[in-house]
Amino acid sequence: MKRTPALSAALALTLAVGALSTAGTASAHDHPAPDRHGRYGTKTPYQPQGDPAGYQQPPQGFRPVFTENVARHGSRAMTGSDDGDAVLAVLGRAEEQDALTDLGAELAPQVRSLLTAAATLGYGNLSARGAQEHRQTALRLEQRLPSLFRTIVADREPVVVETSGVPRAVASADAFTAGLTAGQPDLAGLIKAPVTDKDLLYFHKQPQNADYRAYLADDPDLAAVLARNEADPRTAEAARHTLTRLFRADFVAALPVDEQVTFARSLYELYSAAPDLSVEAPEVDLSRYLTGHDARRLGYLDDAEEFYQKGPAFSGRTITYKMAGVLLDDLLAQARSRADGSNHNGAVLRFTHAEEIEPLAALMGLPGSTEGADPAQPYSYRNNPWRGAEVAPMAANIQWDLYESAPSDGSPAEHLVRMLYNEQETDFKPACRPVAAGSHFYRLDELRRCLGHG
Repeated sequence: MKRTPALSAALALTLAVGALSTAGTASAHDHPAPDRHGRYGTKTPYQPQGDPAGYQQPPQGFRPVFTENVARHGSRAMTGSDDGDAVLAVLGRAEEQDALTDLGAELAPQVRSLLTAAATLGYGNLSARGAQEHRQTALRLEQRLPSLFRTIVADREPVVVETSGVPRAVASADAFTAGLTAGQPDLAGLIKAPVTDKDLLYFHKQPQNADYRAYLADDPDLAAVLARNEADPRTAEAARHTLTRLFRADFVAALPVDEQVTFARSLYELYSAAPDLSVEAPEVDLSRYLTGHDARRLGYLDDAEEFYQKGPAFSGRTITYKMAGVLLDDLLAQARSRADGSNHNGAVLRFTHAEEIEPLAALMGLPGSTEGADPAQPYSYRNNPWRGAEVAPMAANIQWDLYESAPSDGSPAEHLVRMLYNEQETDFKPACRPVAAGSHFYRLDELRRCLGHG
């Protein structure tokens, strides 16, 4: 859980004057149906969304000639021990005061096991589950496009690999390409060594996007809406209920509300991180320490942070996603250069982070990322479809497949693109016209026009 200076200041002021009115915010029953709610937000382990048996066939006469992707790294260890240390500190104080319930007494060993697993793996590093997510995604890619990969091997076409340079992204690339070679060993000599491109795949940290980092640190609207969420009485209620299951009533009563919220949010961060370390810490199960209702409220707070910091954010403002234009331009440019023959790559594979996937989804208007929030009506599960578990789970991916015709009369070949989002066939934004009503295939020139880039 990260707080910017502006958020911390706004939250302190809000708590000092008491709970804010809930007018204009989510209602007490705003939680979506269970099948729409990812309990772990953007830390949700990856599951493919498409049904290969239901994929459309390309129009007659077209064959796949190129594929490219943008993928988030797979499941990983949490990036630091702060949340675990914070939870253990409160548990230690309670133990000294003999204030732990039976359930609370069982929590510290679980937290220590999780922290040990993360530290042994390396904080922030790709987990075994994350590597498997990418290996399996690569194998399914080959199974969807067997003729393309046969051609790549036969014609000795390069497979280009690009990463942010961050170890978990590099490890994800290695796992993905290992999956490709497991399915088609002859690809081994064609897969190029990973190249680091931070301007493309770590753009949120680059100097040209200093205005975005200033937004995170100092924007008053951002700080106010996140502080309002954290100071909402429903947040305090979920935190208090969580603590009463772990500590004696007098211990809970002595803790200030902001400390209760901080503890509950840190516990939620551990709860949502644990599934990503299911191989390294198989004995850890934190689901008993948060009820479903409390986890949903705390998960909503995480989703709101992601929405406002990396997603569609405020209506009428593009600060959180305009920087993804460099990545959309590259998708179009790679497809175009393959289509016009200026390169002969068989595939371009990119490995990045949620900070790039979420803005790209918003810029492209992908499902769940089409609506910003009115400043007067903050984001909630009731009024907006954005869900971190669906937009950018671990190993989230956007894939474009390029298809080419083979005219018999000598006329120029035509090129179509089909997009998969987390392996589900996905339409481009409504401004883009498919080749036919109901089709998931689009002319490449149409995409250059309707996406406003390239």
